[in-house]
Amino acid sequence: MSAMSSVSNVENLSPQTIRRVWKEITSLVKEPPEGIKVFMNEEDITDIHANIEGPAGTPYAGGVFKVKLTLGKDFPSSPPKAFFLTKIFHPNVAPSGEICVNTLKKDWNPDLGIQHILLTVKCLLIVPNAESALNEEAGKLLLEQYDDYFKRARMITDIHAQNSNPLKDSSESSEGPLAKKHAADKKLSADKKKLLKDKKRTLKRL
Repeated sequence: MSAMSSVSNVENLSPQTIRRVWKEITSLVKEPPEGIKVFMNEEDITDIHANIEGPAGTPYAGGVFKVKLTLGKDFPSSPPKAFFLTKIFHPNVAPSGEICVNTLKKDWNPDLGIQHILLTVKCLLIVPNAESALNEEAGKLLLEQYDDYFKRARMITDIHAQNSNPLKDSSESSEGPLAKKHAADKKLSADKKKLLKDKKRTLKRL
């Protein structure tokens, strides 16, 4: 986890780079790509957080995954580090959350922006690459027993990526439609907790 500890590199970046990053993040906050919500950290623009919706047709569908990008002092000459903060079962994501993708390694180009990186991470949820696996178990299952891989990834998604939907605006008043749904939600929440308990028990046996 130490790799994810936040060390600001703002003072090491050129004013030109700071302006470029600030402009792009501001734009992404106002007009986010589909299924991605970017959060502005005004105190440290080298620490970028986003939520990515699990794409339909994947075992991650319905989940919302917190992602963090850390810009190093050599950015944009060197690629940023990318991490999943939400637990995920995926060949290209290490147990620490670190993401392995060619765009952030040998295919890095200083002209690539934050949006391109986030879209690449989202694409990785649709098309995992077992050949550059950081999670060997997930890579092996993906290649040899896809159904088992899908079930395991689905279960982890249900347990860890279902807390709420941060992509939706939660500014509805307590007297709006949410209040009317409260009683039904309570029962649903109890059912969901029981379901998650069962899934966690199953996961321990895997």
